Amino acid sequence: MPRESIAAKNVRTLAIIDGLKRAYPDAHCELNYTNPLELLVATILSAQCSDKQVNIVTETLFKRYRSANDFANAPLAELEQDIRRIGLYRNKAKSIQACCRKLVELGNGRVPQTMAELTALDGVGRKTANVVLGNAFQINVGVVVDTHVARLSARLGLTKEATPEKIEQALMKLVPQQDWAMLSHWLIWHGRRRCYARKPDCLNCEIKKLCPSASKM
Repeated sequence: MPRESIAAKNVRTLAIIDGLKRAYPDAHCELNYTNPLELLVATILSAQCSDKQVNIVTETLFKRYRSANDFANAPLAELEQDIRRIGLYRNKAKSIQACCRKLVELGNGRVPQTMAELTALDGVGRKTANVVLGNAFQINVGVVVDTHVARLSARLGLTKEATPEKIEQALMKLVPQQDWAMLSHWLIWHGRRRCYARKPDCLNCEIKKLCPSASKM
């Protein structure tokens, strides 16, 4: 197969985005939240855990803890029990509490709106910060790269990079900035509903004509 030119990849990428937009017009973050703090906590909980499991826990968690102060001042053992069904719950409870204490100390409990401020919080890396900025504040400073985004980026021939950081940088060069946050949702929805890890449904794929891997599956 001839090597794809940069110009051709740019055109194909825009066509992929257009196809995913049409396929998933209602794509959105599938973590349940009503404010930036809830999204921040839910995203910390979601590491190595399904959104479905997180939403089960936060349904009651967010009724008990309504502010950063509530998380900051809770007995750690109680917070651990409240999120016990989540993997790595002890470490996550510590991270959430330390994060919320810093929010209280630095900003009256408000979630900041910059990458630098967010990643300075306990338990918050670039991926979590991108989730919060893109969804709670509609600020596009990067692309969330989870397992679905990484897998589909490779299958679609968008990048050969292997690490989340490098995949993100590659996607940011290809995709218009206004689509960075939504790109993750479109790819995640496609990964969960069509482009499965083991047996992708290439036959019914909405963007199969744009995918170099479709004929190989």
